[in-house]
Amino acid sequence: MADISPIRLVIHGGAGAIERNKLTAEREQAYRHALALSLITGHAVLAAGGSSMDAVIAAIVVMEDSPLFNAGKGAVFSHAGRNELEASIMDGATRMAGAVAGVTTIRNPIRAAHAVMTKSAHVMLIGQGAETFAAEQGLEIVDPSYFYTQHRWDQLQKALAKESVLRDHDADSSAPLPDVDEKRGTVGAVALDHHGNIAAGTSTGGLTNKRYGRVGDSSIIGAGTYADNRSVAVSATGTGEVFIRTAAAFNTAVQVGLQRIPIAEAADNTLAEIAAMGGDGGLIVLDTSGNYAMRFNTSGMYRGTIGNDGIAWMGVFPETVHS
Repeated sequence: MADISPIRLVIHGGAGAIERNKLTAEREQAYRHALALSLITGHAVLAAGGSSMDAVIAAIVVMEDSPLFNAGKGAVFSHAGRNELEASIMDGATRMAGAVAGVTTIRNPIRAAHAVMTKSAHVMLIGQGAETFAAEQGLEIVDPSYFYTQHRWDQLQKALAKESVLRDHDADSSAPLPDVDEKRGTVGAVALDHHGNIAAGTSTGGLTNKRYGRVGDSSIIGAGTYADNRSVAVSATGTGEVFIRTAAAFNTAVQVGLQRIPIAEAADNTLAEIAAMGGDGGLIVLDTSGNYAMRFNTSGMYRGTIGNDGIAWMGVFPETVHS
């Protein structure tokens, strides 16, 4: 194993309406600390010769265990007052993939997604079936109350109150509600290991006030997650329904792999298509040479990257140092 082989980890912690005047210095520092811990943890796996898959899992678990991000511990609440989580992961070398959705008791959904990929004949498991499978694999199962955070509960109450006002003043009570969630958070990671393999993973709690077993793009291979050594690894965050309709992650990979479009341009093309359909969000993209992009069309995206030198870079708002 050559020490000069490139390694790279890129992560995101969600994109959305992150306003500078509402993000206090203390809270921004907390986010940067959590992002740095995720990067350093994933980098340690890569630096030790570990696989891109293991690095993606390690980085995402850190963010799932933090109450700051809308994934795992910090997941938002559904309309019914439940935390319903989803995640997916994909190996660029084999194009093997795994995903879980609608789970309420699995502490780290990204681990469950990996277990589905490696220990089952399936790609996606949902709900109670996914939870039973995860328990059989020895993954940590928690009481649903583990995912409760006051901040997310308050967000739901605000959304419900706003919805009530909208209903009271809307003559057509069957009219679709506008998006009452101000931030669509998701976490994700893409990694390149010493063996030249890439991988991608994504995990989320979905949308505040979501209904009826709603599943977003984060657990859908080709929408929220995709990895292929012949092109790129991609993890997405944003308006899930539109990312599904545009097959955003696969769309980006195809542009790079077949059309030879540069990765940042490919990501921008995908985001432009999403914007034209009324959505927004961000993408992190990485190829087998270590080239990467962190692109978004929202006011901010929690993100970071780390390479061979082991120096972590984190950002929230548009900055020119790393695009």
